[in-house]
Amino acid sequence: MTETGTLTTPVRSPSAPPLLSGLGLFTVLLGAALPLIDFFIVNVALPTIGRDLNAGEAVLELVVAGYGVSYAVLLVLGGRLGDLFGRRQLFLGGMAAFGLTSLACGLAPSAWTLVAARVAQGAASAAMLPQVLATIQSATAGGRRAKAMGLYGATAGLSMVAGQIRGGLLVAADIARPGWRAVFLVNVPVAVLGLVLAARAVPETRSQHPEPIDTPGTVLLALSLLTLLAPLTEGRAPGWPLWTWLSLALFPLVAAAFYFVERREDRAGRTPLVPPSLFALTSLRRGLIMIVPFSIGFSGFMFVIAVALQRGAGLGPVAAGMALAPMAVVFFFTSLCGPRLIARFGTRVVTAGGLIQVVGVALITLTAWRSWPDLGVWELLPGAAVAGAGQALQLPVLIRIVLSEVPAARAGVGSGVMATTQQSALAVGVATLGTLFLSLVPGHGMQDALVTTLLVQLAGVVLTTALSLRLPRTVG
Repeated sequence: MTETGTLTTPVRSPSAPPLLSGLGLFTVLLGAALPLIDFFIVNVALPTIGRDLNAGEAVLELVVAGYGVSYAVLLVLGGRLGDLFGRRQLFLGGMAAFGLTSLACGLAPSAWTLVAARVAQGAASAAMLPQVLATIQSATAGGRRAKAMGLYGATAGLSMVAGQIRGGLLVAADIARPGWRAVFLVNVPVAVLGLVLAARAVPETRSQHPEPIDTPGTVLLALSLLTLLAPLTEGRAPGWPLWTWLSLALFPLVAAAFYFVERREDRAGRTPLVPPSLFALTSLRRGLIMIVPFSIGFSGFMFVIAVALQRGAGLGPVAAGMALAPMAVVFFFTSLCGPRLIARFGTRVVTAGGLIQVVGVALITLTAWRSWPDLGVWELLPGAAVAGAGQALQLPVLIRIVLSEVPAARAGVGSGVMATTQQSALAVGVATLGTLFLSLVPGHGMQDALVTTLLVQLAGVVLTTALSLRLPRTVG
């Protein structure tokens, strides 16, 4: 393989592995953006959905949680299936299913139909997303891989903010009447475009030595995530009934059973769903440990700020979404500088990003304390812009660190583990910080609840900054 230094004109010998062209990279990044956008896009649409479908708070939380839990539970399995049957094939199937389930969400006649469609949409996302990183790992190398991974990280972070902005614009535009339906229906033509491009430009890759599906591991991982995420996301609205506490008590037992089953399979020379030996890689282990608090804080902030700006500050969906536009813009442009900064300063870029994010979140907290309820894009601009810059110097680099030492043969497994960790943490962030915020509102008011929650997030950012000091100094 000859390195050309660009993403659009690769040269390879007939015996070399398939290469990912510029169009192919754009296509898989489109597939990476859609699931993340749809995790956050409903935050600003929930009030409209509740009014139109006469849905209570518990059902509306299921609209969010059903997607997130289904997505998280099936991600590792999606990565394994790509290794086994071909990543391009799973990507195409996941993209098609995502388009169909988005159509079902947009046409849902009732709240419970929407919940069921969202669960199916999460499953489609889980089939599609792991193939993105696995394809990048398998069909790029050297500088091309570094650029592609940097763009993936930028896409992931930008998608999470852009989802909320796009949701506000679509709800307000009221194209589908009521406007919340357009939030989902807009995915259908995008999915069709993705299918056409993927069929043309995404190369087929798969593991050279695929292993059969680890059924016991798959079942135990699913149970582990369900016993943790289901009570956390659904417990507050019904008042923490007995089943939520029983589920949380069961979680460590099921998680321990999953670990022992996977360790036994690994020691026997087979390939379990999540090989414990994979965590012997220092870069993967320490990167994942840092992704957890980062993602919890990120998703919790996005949910809480959407609720606070609409219910407390009285902003409409467009204004609530656009209040985060500075964060998205600064994130995107800062993330493009990431590869050059890493080449020069190594992973200390992550530490610098954490310190910058501390300043940004502190500014947002100070603004909420001093200016409430007069919060909008101009009031939040300084803090949002600084926080976006800090996040851009962390997330793309962390994703690259986690997968830097994963062998190509285990690209699907590594991608699935990373995505599952991130998605589970995103779901936990909405559940924990969201629950804290909504629990404080009745007794302390919206302003104090928001400031308190932001201070908790600030403590989480300080934790991620401290953890960054343990990352390997260089990225492979």
